[in-house]
Amino acid sequence: MPMKEVLQKIIPTKAERDGFRQTVDYCEKALARLLKDAKPQLGGSGAKDTWLSKNHDIDIFVLYDYQKYKDKSSKLSDLLEPIVKKAFPKMKIERLHGSRDYFQFQQDNYNVEIIPILDIKQSEEAINITDVSPLHARWVASRPAKVKDEIRLTKQFCKANTLYGAESYIGGFSGYVLEIMTINYGSFSKLLEASQKWRQQQVVDVEKLYPRKDALFHLNSSKTQSPLIVIDPVDKDRNAAAALTVEKFQLFRQKAREYLKKPSASFFESKELTTEIILKKAGKLPAVYLEVVPLSGKNDVVGSKLLKAFQFLQEGLSAFTVKEAGWSWNGKGIFYFILQKKELPKEEIRDGPPLRLKEYAADFRKKNKDVFEEDGRVKARVSIKHRKIPEALKYLLEQAYFKEKVQKVSRQELL
Repeated sequence: MPMKEVLQKIIPTKAERDGFRQTVDYCEKALARLLKDAKPQLGGSGAKDTWLSKNHDIDIFVLYDYQKYKDKSSKLSDLLEPIVKKAFPKMKIERLHGSRDYFQFQQDNYNVEIIPILDIKQSEEAINITDVSPLHARWVASRPAKVKDEIRLTKQFCKANTLYGAESYIGGFSGYVLEIMTINYGSFSKLLEASQKWRQQQVVDVEKLYPRKDALFHLNSSKTQSPLIVIDPVDKDRNAAAALTVEKFQLFRQKAREYLKKPSASFFESKELTTEIILKKAGKLPAVYLEVVPLSGKNDVVGSKLLKAFQFLQEGLSAFTVKEAGWSWNGKGIFYFILQKKELPKEEIRDGPPLRLKEYAADFRKKNKDVFEEDGRVKARVSIKHRKIPEALKYLLEQAYFKEKVQKVSRQELL
């Protein structure tokens, strides 16, 4: 089994832990000197000790006294902004929009985020979803070190297989959901085994907050649209996996099945999309490979625009019959499309409405030139403008919709 080999690569080394702690201590002390009625506190996977080697993210929450600031929740970001700028005068501080605005800067090769929240004792007191984050951290942090290593395996498996991240442009599993599920089933391997028995709207309720197993009955229907329902152990009214898409749910089960059949360390290795990999996938079929420079901004916004740009091209190339398509984003955006047709015919037959719908049929006739009737409906012969892949691609890349979603196309190849 590759577990030992993988863990050696993903558990942070002593040097990494020391460097991480040093930067956290520096940031917390710089903030604490200036804060009143509030305190800085490490959050995220750093606080839970479920972070992976080569991690470069630090989340620091600034907890404001609940009684004094519960009626000023919307003002917390404005209150914190001058303090962050004063605490780190040499840093380029960026204010990012979220459910509550937060602050980001680079320190000692770490991406540091400072997030204002209310210091709550139970989830019912939360005014903003981020207020609950320290409760999540405490719930996970109390687990034994062995369980945390199992969580690391789950996280790395999902990262390597494009399953990690609850952002809208990914639709995968958040780190917290992976922590809950690994704790629920006891280990990484047991989680994968259990996934093979999952059905649509499978409920994971680790704390048995719904002893009668009737979570679907009690939860608001808007919270049960995802294929997997993961009850937040510190907030029974929340489905922590609400952002999970059917596509990623099915992909997780598929990758789990492949791993269980033939365990290998390769399942934990991230593979960057290259022209060589795509050529191997395509075989003798034509393929398009693009590298794009994303816009600058918040990851969720930039990622959503890249996804829309990819979907626009996929739809635009659909006449060539897209056999497989995919994209990735790690600094640069990469899009690829494997097509089944190299060239389209000179014209296509476009179906119009049935003849009995006279008004719609008349409208169709006005919009099309070469019209005829067949099988009880009106049809038209339409010339195809861009019959070859390079022509079609050039046209799509020139469209305003695509150009406003990316900064530029830095490389394009027809393979």
